[in-house]
Amino acid sequence: MSKTVYRRIRDLREDKDMTQKQMAEYLHCSQRLYCDYELGNVRMTPEVLIELSDFHGTSVDYLLDLTDEKEPYPRNDKK
Repeated sequence: MSKTVYRRIRDLREDKDMTQKQMAEYLHCSQRLYCDYELGNVRMTPEVLIELSDFHGTSVDYLLDLTDEKEPYPRNDKK
């Protein structure tokens, strides 16, 4: 993953004035693991990416630096 990915999840967290510990609690992981996500030391699972995109109200594509559009896509209600 590009360094932009890790910068984006850090910037989104900081925009909400949240600590890494608070984000880790939301994701039900340790602060160390969340810090490693932000540093790019550990790859995020698709589930973590989805949780982060839902929490920040953006798309996984934005988190992955595939688009600069922050707005999420419309949800597909066909489950």
